[in-house]
Amino acid sequence: MGLTSVGKVILGSLRTGPRSGYEIKQLVDGSTRFFWAASYGQIYPELRRLEAEGLIRGKSEPRGGRKRRVFELTDAGRDALREWLLDPEMTHEVRDEGLLKLFFARALEPDEALELVRRMRERHLESLERLRQIEAQIPAGTNPRAFSLLCLEYGIGVKEWTVQWHEDVERRLERAGKKEATR
Repeated sequence: MGLTSVGKVILGSLRTGPRSGYEIKQLVDGSTRFFWAASYGQIYPELRRLEAEGLIRGKSEPRGGRKRRVFELTDAGRDALREWLLDPEMTHEVRDEGLLKLFFARALEPDEALELVRRMRERHLESLERLRQIEAQIPAGTNPRAFSLLCLEYGIGVKEWTVQWHEDVERRLERAGKKEATR
């Protein structure tokens, strides 16, 4: 069976060392979440599946009276990660519920559609600020082979463009609304 999208995130997350499901989720939320999300409901079943396939190995490491299972890559898991990374096939999928709403916004009144675009812009601005906060924590002179930083740079650029696009759409909708009001 091939790697699922969540399996890819898990193997990549374990590449740098052992982690619990909770730690994988925290890593995802602070990094890949901006372009590749995974929920607890996806992570834990996938951990069990990857372990059954021999790609990861789990061991019990309770902490403070809490059950805790930590997973690490096996040699087969490292091979599977490398094989996926070298595979020339890759999907490109954008899932943006705001854009889906905008696509169907003709069902709204003009002022409601404008408010939708404003809310969309605000969400993207919040996301941009989170990315900039992450960027501010990176020490100067960090290794240029820190590929996660290239992804951060990409994310900041995309979010900056997206915020500007929303501002432009807001202006166009405002102008269109003023024209309709004078008719």
